[in-house]
Amino acid sequence: MSFDTRAGTRGARQPKGRLLRWLNTLMARRIRRRGGGKFMGFDALVLRTVGRKSGAERMTPVGWFPAADGSRLIVASAAGAPGNPAWYYNLAAHPDQVRIDLDGRTIAVRAEQLHGAERAEAWERIVEAAPRFAEYQVKTDRELPVIRLVERP
Repeated sequence: MSFDTRAGTRGARQPKGRLLRWLNTLMARRIRRRGGGKFMGFDALVLRTVGRKSGAERMTPVGWFPAADGSRLIVASAAGAPGNPAWYYNLAAHPDQVRIDLDGRTIAVRAEQLHGAERAEAWERIVEAAPRFAEYQVKTDRELPVIRLVERP
């Protein structure tokens, strides 16, 4: 599946800056040390991507949701900002070089953006579990990307 969500023209202010980077680093350490946990009220994992420009490993704590097929779903919401979060572009550039830290282990996964009916079904599961994402969607004119993380053998 292709990663093809373009930035929108309106939305909330995208979180960024030193404070956010510090908070993300702190939360990623906490999630890794505990083998999982909660982040902003969601089940959380640490998403490890390869920078599309730098090639450096990037770690970002994100909320995840179980998919019907047993994989994990994440949303590139950026809190309803007009632009996608940086990790979305890293996934697009290197979808087969993604790992997650969860349950005290590092798991190699493949990232796939969902489209059409598959996305609609996943989106319903997500907003049922976390209505906050429906609020994020209203703030922006881009369709929030839903990404499935599938374990690699």
